[in-house]
Amino acid sequence: MAAAIRSRALTASAAVAAAFDRIEALDGTLMAFCTLARDEAFARAAAIDAGIARGGAVGPLAGVPIAVKDLIATRGLRTTFGSPLYADFVPDESDVVVDRLEAAGAIVLGKTNVSEFGYGPVGHNPLFPTTRNPWNPALTSGGSSAGTAAAVASGMVPFGLGSDGGGSIRIPAALCGVVGVKASWGRVPLYPGCRDERYPGASGWESLEHIGPLSRTVADAALALDVMAGPTALDRHSIPAESAAFRIAPPETLRGLTIAFSGDLGFAAVDPEVRRIATDAALRLAAALGCRIEAVDPPIPDPQSAFEAIVALDTDREGLRRMAGERDYRFGGALGRLLAHPWSADDFTAAILARKTIANAMSRFMARFDLLLTPTTAVAAFAIDCEGPERIDGRPVLPSAWTPFSSLANLTGQPAATVPAGFTAAGLPVGLQIMGRHLGDATVLTACAAVEQLLPWRDRVPPLAVCARSADA
Repeated sequence: MAAAIRSRALTASAAVAAAFDRIEALDGTLMAFCTLARDEAFARAAAIDAGIARGGAVGPLAGVPIAVKDLIATRGLRTTFGSPLYADFVPDESDVVVDRLEAAGAIVLGKTNVSEFGYGPVGHNPLFPTTRNPWNPALTSGGSSAGTAAAVASGMVPFGLGSDGGGSIRIPAALCGVVGVKASWGRVPLYPGCRDERYPGASGWESLEHIGPLSRTVADAALALDVMAGPTALDRHSIPAESAAFRIAPPETLRGLTIAFSGDLGFAAVDPEVRRIATDAALRLAAALGCRIEAVDPPIPDPQSAFEAIVALDTDREGLRRMAGERDYRFGGALGRLLAHPWSADDFTAAILARKTIANAMSRFMARFDLLLTPTTAVAAFAIDCEGPERIDGRPVLPSAWTPFSSLANLTGQPAATVPAGFTAAGLPVGLQIMGRHLGDATVLTACAAVEQLLPWRDRVPPLAVCARSADA
């Protein structure tokens, strides 16, 4: 699309108009967007078209319409974080990555729906209707980047931004059948999100959070990451850019790599159909590329309790309670449980030590393996009105048990991505998670692209989106 706009085979205004037409056709059902920026988007498109007509230079994303998760700040455009406490909040500055994407020519169409402050792996919040899965609107699209995943999967935008503190890019990407990438810790800077102490709720997750793309192709995700990455003085955790960090190499460069595959990390309940699809994808990838693959579990305990305590430690709990008290508001769901829990300093110390133990164990494990492959989630999409299935593979489980694979990469900072691996008998997407060594982003992206080539999915779109395309035609 960007190439067509640069060559004047397509105008940015036409691309934006087509995207809004798709939003109008589908979003009454899917509820992916919570705020639209129609006038601003058309004005930016017109300016880009005029610049191209004058022969001016344009960026690598010239005229491409995108969606931005509602946890990510956008200057002059309402950003609610999915909470009534910020229902009318309009930031005075954009997140660093939004500025970089717009400088590259991308056009923000609007903000996409989230779980409240990103707490919880489904897209519920008390401010907007819950986002629905494009493959079956009776089912969840996951979370917390729920709206972005649904918008990309249904063709409203070519790619969009999500954030990932414990899987919130990868989980909805897997359930909606698209690519989702969480780069290595520090590759993509964050500010003001997670860093600005003025905004309780939005200032949480500092030691876990990442921003990244959801897209229909691995190449699109790599392009977006290339634009967003690089250090900034606003984020003390950001690291210097590497020219090849997001370069997709030919698949034969993976030949001879050693791959670990774990269907359950040694502790998780996993739906047998999901396990079978992910296992088959991993085996086919290894066979096609001549890689050695070993079925092995990393030597780590279930990280969930440590992860939850780190989230609580990173959260401005006092600030949220103060805001809620001033407005007579009560939190529910995962955030409500976190605020009600009687955390102690010893809880946080134990969680920090557990995180160190897990990170060190994974470092030693990844010295033996170039990649770790798992299912992305333990189940495919489920009913929209719950936090998670009550049973998985016949085992009674907690609501959080269906996302056992994702928080590990947030605790360690390793790069991790999800790519579609296949579909269940009910026609629901299943994701394969690919995790690499620290700073091994290029290897992860190359492996994702190899899966994309081996198990092509781009021409398979949700039935709802097919109907919209027919209407457009």
